[in-house]
This record gives sequence, C-alpha cells and structure tokens, in this order.
Amino acid sequence: MSYDVTTDRLPTFAIFDFKGTRKTLEKWTKFTLPDAPNRFIVNTGVILCHIGPDHWLLRAPLDREETLESQLKPTNAPADISIVRISDTQTFFSITGPNAAEVISIGCPMDLHETVFPQNSVSFSEFFTVKALIMRIPLGFEVAVEQSYANMIADYLDRATA
Repeated sequence: MSYDVTTDRLPTFAIFDFKGTRKTLEKWTKFTLPDAPNRFIVNTGVILCHIGPDHWLLRAPLDREETLESQLKPTNAPADISIVRISDTQTFFSITGPNAAEVISIGCPMDLHETVFPQNSVSFSEFFTVKALIMRIPLGFEVAVEQSYANMIADYLDRATA
C-alpha cells in the first residue's frame, strides 16, 4: 500500500536532559517548563518536553548548543538537579502528511489517535521495537531514537512507505 507521507531524517539537535523538581529547574535554567505530563511547549526557540515525573528534555537547534551550555551551567548545577547534554545520542525523524498516523502505527504499538495523543503530546514508546520518543506535531509526528539505530529506522521507514 502506498502512503501519502513525507519522512525526513532531521539534523542533529542540541538536547539537554533535566531531572529535578520543576520549581528548582525553572529557577536554575530560567526556562518555564511544561506542567502537564507528556506535553511539550515551544519557548524562546527551544522545545521543552515533560517526559516523566521530575524529568524534562530541552531541544534546540545545534547552533545554540554552546550558548545553552553556558546558560545552563550543568557542572555548577545544585546537587538536587541534574542537567546533562545528550545531543549526540538521539536522531530525530519526521513523518508528516495525510497518512502519517497510519505509517507511525506500523512501527508503534501506542494509541496515537488525536483524541488520546493530541497536539504537543510527547511520550516514550517503541518504534520498530526500538525505544523511541514520539512527539505529535501539527502535520504528523517526530520520532527520536538512539543514534546507533538511526540507519535501521530510516530503512524501516523507507520500506513501510515504499
């Protein structure tokens, strides 16, 4: 079956993993973090994802990585929070178009219907048996996998959409 979708391997992003209480992280980072679980917000050009209890991800264009590192000061952070740069660990793919939900359902067992997983939702699941971060964006989805699986996921997406 042919699907009306576009799949793209996205460029590398600057990614920081935050752990700690929301209040303490907001005070240290100067970012307003999403307060709803499994949701993301866009704030001053960065995406902030609430991915678990006291756990967030920040994603930004790679050219902002050094500026963010200077701003976040991970090595100087208080002992009750953790800020770790993980930019080189994840590869993102976008799956967009009218049939994006059908294509992502081939590889992901999670219910991603828009009534359950609306715009700005984010969650970990599996994608073609690999742990993945799934994000609903306006025209479809973005999926992040550990970078060593990126070529395999690209191949599976090509096969699924051929």
